Amino acid sequence: MIRSAAPCEVASPTVEVEERIGRASATLTPAERRVAEVVLEKPQLVAFGTVAELAEASGSGAATVVRLASKLGYDGFTGLQTSVQHALARQLRPAAERIREPAASDAIGRHLDLELDNVATTLRALDDGALTDLVQHLAAPTSRVFVLSGDASLGVARQFVAELHVLRDDVSLIDGNDVAVRRAVSLMRPTDVLVAIDLRRYDRWVIDTAREAQTHGVWCTAITDSLLSPLAAVAEHTFTVAAAGGGPFDSHVGTLALANVIVAALADRLRAEATDRLDRAEAAWRKGDALTDR
Repeated sequence: MIRSAAPCEVASPTVEVEERIGRASATLTPAERRVAEVVLEKPQLVAFGTVAELAEASGSGAATVVRLASKLGYDGFTGLQTSVQHALARQLRPAAERIREPAASDAIGRHLDLELDNVATTLRALDDGALTDLVQHLAAPTSRVFVLSGDASLGVARQFVAELHVLRDDVSLIDGNDVAVRRAVSLMRPTDVLVAIDLRRYDRWVIDTAREAQTHGVWCTAITDSLLSPLAAVAEHTFTVAAAGGGPFDSHVGTLALANVIVAALADRLRAEATDRLDRAEAAWRKGDALTDR
């Protein structure tokens, strides 16, 4: 589902570690998986700790830590540690930690570099086959499309839903209180499609809702930050996004870029129908003088 950056490009160390874990995910033992989760969730411990400390944090043994490093293609724990040390500055961390960092001397330049890298990393990771399959499901006339999002990515999700709805009928954002969400999921059908969007640290209700939708036979795909995300476990395809932020909060520029690609691909697939819908919308706007260029 995910491929590495082109050989001529240099992937960031964060992406390198994550992609190695993703490629090896199916072969990891439960103990190795726990270590891998700590590698992604607590990079400071890996970068500045010892094999024993990583083993203790993951509830595994030192031998398991070394085996994981080897499975990921590193020259033992030292190789893994070096890679994570380089990636530490870009690892997703809580806003409460990042706000304590010193301000950048060149804030605009730093943000420019970060956001360009977020978009490039996210889009280079796209797999053509997975994207085609997702668009095929989104375009199916018998399917209803539901979008599920954590609080932080809700703005992107709302825009995504609005644009999908311009192209086709039956697109909804799952939102509201517990009663409304549970009702919506209980009425889902196996022909429906769910797109779940969330980044670490994940909203628990989003994960629970995606899991419940899966029990109804709903076809699920995930847009998230890691192949070890709990959303990936319920998804047919997982699209990873880079979200390094220059301030205390994660960036959603990569997520928006990915959503734009999906919408554009769906528009191409539904060109005749989408053109008619856009023409009708444009006619209604003109008739009501709803928009102005002045």
